[in-house]
Amino acid sequence: MKKRKKTAWIIGIIAALLLVENLFIGYRFSWGLFKGLGDIRMGKLPGNAPEYSMNGVKRLAGNPLDGKNVLFLGSSVTYGAASVREGIPEYFAARLGCEVTKEAVSGTTLVDNGDSSYVQRLLKNVDPATPYSLVVCQLSTNDATKKLPLGQIGQGTDKDSFDTATVTGAMEFIIAYARETWDCPVVFYTNARYDSAEYAAMVQRLRELQDKWGIGVLDLWSDDEFNAISDADRALYMNDNIHPTKAGYRDWWCPVMEQQLLDYLNSIG
Repeated sequence: MKKRKKTAWIIGIIAALLLVENLFIGYRFSWGLFKGLGDIRMGKLPGNAPEYSMNGVKRLAGNPLDGKNVLFLGSSVTYGAASVREGIPEYFAARLGCEVTKEAVSGTTLVDNGDSSYVQRLLKNVDPATPYSLVVCQLSTNDATKKLPLGQIGQGTDKDSFDTATVTGAMEFIIAYARETWDCPVVFYTNARYDSAEYAAMVQRLRELQDKWGIGVLDLWSDDEFNAISDADRALYMNDNIHPTKAGYRDWWCPVMEQQLLDYLNSIG
């Protein structure tokens, strides 16, 4: 009897800890069973006021992605963790009239280190039969935060030759897989600038991969003028140094990303 009581007590403690963990994840990251708690918290941010909804974005007529399928692959910035899940994919769906697939999980990495990595979700969660006209991939801040290995640029273009346990190898695999599967353009986008030497190195490597592969790069990191905003605007646009609010996406990031994307698509015909 005492053994049973002890077992039940241990199970109860574990269940309580799991509940607390899930409550924290929901509140802090707007993810999981209790993501509604995070939605309530994020919804109170000035930059997430109703007037910043993507529903107010005006459609751009005659653009090359109108009615086309576009895949967005990423983590919390693509997910919209600080914007009640209204972010980059939702902006482009409204602005360009494209059909969006958002494959985004907070906290995940380019580096293939588990089932939720970019590589594994691309392989397992995205239907290869969907005729995508564009793949947009986030240059994940999580790889920089976790100081994962940058790796080296591969010699060739065979997707199976890349070391996906490194940031560079994972990016090259994603590019090669997308081209082999959908024969479509691939674009990576960066975060706006924040204090991270590791992320700066990733942006530099992305530029080197652009030279090798001819991919598009939507670069919010390198433009001094873009990043020189007032403290008041930063407070409105960002929840922290990585995650934008709806206002940050709609009025700061996405118009610049849109112009860079259209310039790239026009340059490749």
